[in-house]
Amino acid sequence: MSIRQQLICFCLGLSTLSLFAQTTQKPVLHGRHWMAITGKPLAATAGSMTFQQGGNAVDAACAMLAATCTMWDVLSWGGETQALIYNPKTGKVIGINALGVAPTGATPEFFRSKDMPYPPAYGPLAAVTPGTPGGLMTMLAEYGTMSLQQVLQPAMQMAEGYPIEAQTANNIERNKARIKEWPYSKSVFLTHLGEEREAPYPGEIFRQADLLATLQKLVAAEAAALKAGKSRKEAIYAAYDRFYRGDIAQEFVRGCQEQGGLITLDDLNKWKVYIEEPVKTSYKGIDVYKLTHWVQGPVLLQSLNILENFDLKSMDYNSASYIHLLYQAMNLAFADRDFYYGDPYFPPEEPIKGLLSKAYAKQRAALINLQQNDAAAKPGDPYPFEGKVNPFQQYLDGWSTTTSFLPGPVRSPLADPNYKDAFYAGTTSIQATDAEGWVVSVTPSGGWVPATIAGRTGVGMSQRMQSFVLDAAQGPFNVLEPGKRPRATLTPSMALKDGKPYLSFAVQGGDSQDQNLLQFFLNVVEFGMNVQEACEAPNINSFQMRSSFGAHETKPGDLLLQESVPDWTRQQLEKMGYKLSFDRRTSGPINAIFFDWQHGSFWGGSSNHGEDYGIAW
Repeated sequence: MSIRQQLICFCLGLSTLSLFAQTTQKPVLHGRHWMAITGKPLAATAGSMTFQQGGNAVDAACAMLAATCTMWDVLSWGGETQALIYNPKTGKVIGINALGVAPTGATPEFFRSKDMPYPPAYGPLAAVTPGTPGGLMTMLAEYGTMSLQQVLQPAMQMAEGYPIEAQTANNIERNKARIKEWPYSKSVFLTHLGEEREAPYPGEIFRQADLLATLQKLVAAEAAALKAGKSRKEAIYAAYDRFYRGDIAQEFVRGCQEQGGLITLDDLNKWKVYIEEPVKTSYKGIDVYKLTHWVQGPVLLQSLNILENFDLKSMDYNSASYIHLLYQAMNLAFADRDFYYGDPYFPPEEPIKGLLSKAYAKQRAALINLQQNDAAAKPGDPYPFEGKVNPFQQYLDGWSTTTSFLPGPVRSPLADPNYKDAFYAGTTSIQATDAEGWVVSVTPSGGWVPATIAGRTGVGMSQRMQSFVLDAAQGPFNVLEPGKRPRATLTPSMALKDGKPYLSFAVQGGDSQDQNLLQFFLNVVEFGMNVQEACEAPNINSFQMRSSFGAHETKPGDLLLQESVPDWTRQQLEKMGYKLSFDRRTSGPINAIFFDWQHGSFWGGSSNHGEDYGIAW
């Protein structure tokens, strides 16, 4: 073979490799009939099993939720559930508010008396009332098709015993000192107590007898109601009553209070799930839906409204000017979050209409200095855009942009593992859709390892109370009060185009969630990435907002970049006033579904960061 022939073959080989090379670490997930994506492979299997038995997307989402809770990924049955559901029968998006509330006795004065500037991050005093069981059963009763017994079957099998994965097993081992403070947690998690490694080994069959008994009680309550002639929906709500008002509630409260917690039977009895209308904005003809301001979701909508005033495409993807503009827009929206977001069921009424006003966004956009970071970015005043006067002007005028509210050195976010862990405080995400047109996006959380298990229920309690503030000067709408929901970070997302589902997407990761979701959305809409490319693309993270966890710190100008960002971009950003840190993966974990109406199929994206996994058919 001549040199010329060899060169031709070599070039043809390169062309073939280029043509068929996979451009992402994970392939796009394709499906026609259904799609199930969540944070762990076994939990995605629970969704696929449910679909194969004839369930719809709501049934499958509930099965995945139950499985992830049982696997402690990264949540428990005592945590909270937030969901958006697209109902194809009405063409409407529905919000599910299953966030727990502060219990009786949880007041600013109580925590100040214990010399705590915020409610603690761990332990019984960190717990709000459990929301996930109620959220799951409400979604299933109102929009599902299957029985609770069918949906809980995979989780019950797992509670009986499943091979625990390394990520969770090693997390238990890292946190074993704290776990030993709580007797019920110690007996469940530390299967090798007294040995060098006290947590389960990866692949070990992990058994949760108390949790299995709790789930069996729920199924028994449903079965008894069905036998008595109740409907499917009524029978599921009978199980709901047993959890929140029956013997499960009694043992949960006993175990909580025995370990120093505050939750009472009356707290559980009064708590309820809200089925809500979500908020939305329109960006370039796409309607984007989020849960309202009891979570941080409207931050994404506010950011889109601000960015709509700029030509993003002309800046080029992840150029210094693009990164800078995203950072500035997000910081303005997050500053509003820190001041104005709170429980809408408690007075005073939050100015959500003004916050989402396009005119207000235009005013906020005009504040952006395109050449320099604004380390003193503060909340705006949306009240004039509602024709009202701000009732908290004194707090707005005195708003602090200090780097910390507690004494101690200020360090890079990645140099401080405690700050980093708190900022990205874990959860999971769930995406499901079916051929009938149901779409479900869920971001459940709470009760992550190291969780305090409440008595013999097997249920780990939430740690969400830490997201409250105790002083109105630090956020007048989010001050702790019994019966009130803390403003949470959890934020499922959905977008419709031409009245039909376009994207369903969510991510785990505390205060980074709406930062990553904003960039994912723009990756698809502005830069034409497919759903998997958008999940894996390098993102940036700002730390300038006040953390929702721990000491509620803020780090103005701190910017996390993916390691591949070139030197000249880094230099430009440093000249703009940024303190840079780098990580190998900054892209998620994001899970998403794109609806391909041209071909009648679903495209799934599942993050390459973590153990997120999807199955489709």
